[in-house]
Amino acid sequence: MQTVLRSKTGVEAIISPNHPFTVIGERINPTGRKVFSAELREGNLSRIPLDARAQVEAGAVVLDVNVGAAGVDEVALLPVAVQMVQEAVDVPICIDTANPAAMEAALKVVRGRPLINSVNGEEDRLNVILPLAARYNAAVIGLCMDDNGIPTEAEGRVAIAEKIVERAVAFGVKADDVLIDPLVLTIGADHRAVLTTLEATRLIRQRLGNNMTAGASNASHGMPDREMLNTIFLAGLIQAGVNAPICNPLQNALGIRAVDLMLGRDEMGMNYIMTFRQMQSRASA
Repeated sequence: MQTVLRSKTGVEAIISPNHPFTVIGERINPTGRKVFSAELREGNLSRIPLDARAQVEAGAVVLDVNVGAAGVDEVALLPVAVQMVQEAVDVPICIDTANPAAMEAALKVVRGRPLINSVNGEEDRLNVILPLAARYNAAVIGLCMDDNGIPTEAEGRVAIAEKIVERAVAFGVKADDVLIDPLVLTIGADHRAVLTTLEATRLIRQRLGNNMTAGASNASHGMPDREMLNTIFLAGLIQAGVNAPICNPLQNALGIRAVDLMLGRDEMGMNYIMTFRQMQSRASA
């Protein structure tokens, strides 16, 4: 399967098992960022273009845009944030919100072909978000949870993935345009959480073949040396079938390019070498 996203000028991000891994930058998100959350509540968006440029320079080829802090009017602020990102960089946008009205407001201003983050197996979400994806010709992330919550077993998550793809097609969204997120839970709360995610990822890759994403940094919340854990987990996710991880490119891009290289998806190691040189340049600046 191949999912194609486009920027404002038509620059493509091609997500496919046969292409280098697609890095979706996670930094434009107030979760765990107290200063950024406070700025958003004040209507201060000055950090957004800085984060956008830094992530693209570090190797992100798609940028997730989320302004969902407490007390923020997402319907008003999310489209402004999307426009600011599009003015700062020329990469496809991933619109990230749980608010359908904010989602549509952002879809109205996004240029190119975006990714929607996200739908899940809940009936209300399926019936609202999938029509939006079809109407605006957007690809969509499908989270492996439903009205009963997040299954604790891999097979339950696979069943939800199958349901989401089936319903997406019924609404006019191609199966290729549904990225599945097997969901990453915190390993500090359940030491077997990562094993369930990896098993679900492998099964989805084998049975459905859809492209996949995951919020890799979710696993390490509350643990020391998070970046080391995130890098190791990313390698496991990629090996299992995730090919468009949502992560921090300032910390993880070189590790992802290393996996690309070792799995034969980086001819002559040029992507790895370029990313390494960019990191060296930033360190010496």
